[in-house]
Amino acid sequence: MTEGAVAAAFLAVIGAVSLLAAGARRFHARDTLPSLEGWALADRSLGTGWMWLLLGGTIFTAYTFTAVPGLAYGNGAPAFFALPYTVIVCPLAFVLLPRLWSVAREHGYITVADFVRGRYGSPLLALVVALTGILATMPYLALQLLGIRAVLNAGGMDTSDALMVDLVMIVLFAGLAIATYRHGLRAPTVISAFKGVAVFASVLALVWLVLDRLGGPGTVFTTASDRLSAHGASGASLLLAPDQQPAFASLALGSALALLMYPHVLTAGFAAASPANLRRVCVALPAWTAVLALFGLLGIAAIAAGVRTPEGGSESAVPMLVDRLMPAPLAGLVFGAITVGALVPAAVMSVAAATSFVRNVYVEYVHPTATPKRQVRIAQAVSLAAKVGAIAFVFGLRDQAAINLQLLGGVWILQIFPAVAIGLYTRWLHHRALLMGWALGMGFGTVMVVREGFSPVIPLGPSGHTVEIYAGLAALLLNLVVAVAGTVLLRWRGAPQGPDVTSLSTWPSARPRPETGTSSP
Repeated sequence: MTEGAVAAAFLAVIGAVSLLAAGARRFHARDTLPSLEGWALADRSLGTGWMWLLLGGTIFTAYTFTAVPGLAYGNGAPAFFALPYTVIVCPLAFVLLPRLWSVAREHGYITVADFVRGRYGSPLLALVVALTGILATMPYLALQLLGIRAVLNAGGMDTSDALMVDLVMIVLFAGLAIATYRHGLRAPTVISAFKGVAVFASVLALVWLVLDRLGGPGTVFTTASDRLSAHGASGASLLLAPDQQPAFASLALGSALALLMYPHVLTAGFAAASPANLRRVCVALPAWTAVLALFGLLGIAAIAAGVRTPEGGSESAVPMLVDRLMPAPLAGLVFGAITVGALVPAAVMSVAAATSFVRNVYVEYVHPTATPKRQVRIAQAVSLAAKVGAIAFVFGLRDQAAINLQLLGGVWILQIFPAVAIGLYTRWLHHRALLMGWALGMGFGTVMVVREGFSPVIPLGPSGHTVEIYAGLAALLLNLVVAVAGTVLLRWRGAPQGPDVTSLSTWPSARPRPETGTSSP
């Protein structure tokens, strides 16, 4: 009976979301010809409210809401690097996204690689940026499936039958794939409204219930500290040790820089109606960080409650806590909310990867004269293939392999930061030097992460005086040194640069076009 009530509530949430996604087009019907801008960016028409929901729902994924408390459950304080990381993102986004939006709108750019192509006049650098984004996005997309699987396995939905869990995941992704195929970015935009309400309401109710059941925050932290010391990973503690501080700080900074380079975040940002909307959204994004902090607290509460996750499955800590403490119908609603949390970013990721492929690979190198309608058709097919690939990836490899590749994806995507973020303000760096820096940063970061057993932090410094820092940030520093040194050398030799057509010497103005809306998806 209990499992039936959980399943019924869960399916009710998923059914409501499916109906919303299926009717996404009705929220903003248009009698215009198909275009990639319309499909991938919702005609750049999203107002402040929709953008806050979409950007927050894209950045804060279901795996984030299970992995952060899972890390807190196993390791304690280091897990909370995600809080300063997401706080740092907000001012960075406030500065970078409106300027990038303006130049993209001015010149009709749809992807960040379009901007790089126009800024440096280098097709090869643009191709590298596009492929790096796609490469980093695919394991991130697969992780959304792992988040769903963790919820289903912990929710008692016939977990003895692994095939049933996998079938539920396939059905969920199939419905998402159909909605995204038809409506592009509008589908996750509509779902993000449901996600926002469901996630905020669920975590507030769950935290209140947990603190009430476990005796308040003081008791939770005291009990968790004792149990973490006894049963947690080596060195696990609710307090950050001095030797953990460099890793903590570099993880926060490096992750923040990397996040804004992911294609799905930039695609969501490009869908805004104006730079002013983006600035307002960036100011309000910390509300999502507060929700993430509460999920991290739930990881600590899971320790205090005596939750025992399967070996290597600490991301199940919160779902198992929900299943233990909440009434069955409410638990089903919470599981449904977390699952919806995976659908929004997964849809945006597939749209972003497909758009990058079409604009910067297919049109650039395969079919330069492709009509807008043809580009949309190819993008729809690629977005569908991306979701199928994510499912095959999860079923074909161990869960840890997907997590390891996503970790590498964060290191990889950080290597396009000089070409994109620095390129927004100066074109001094030579495109060939940027390519050299990118290649060495990619190689160094990959080798160091793999050598350390896929650890996000690596030891640097002379023997006996090493400091552990985030591998992606170390690779970025090498990337920048090589790019600067290479630029000096190339300029000294008089190496030519490609033309800059972005007009970034002055702030690009955003002039509204008649066919572009202003607020709704």
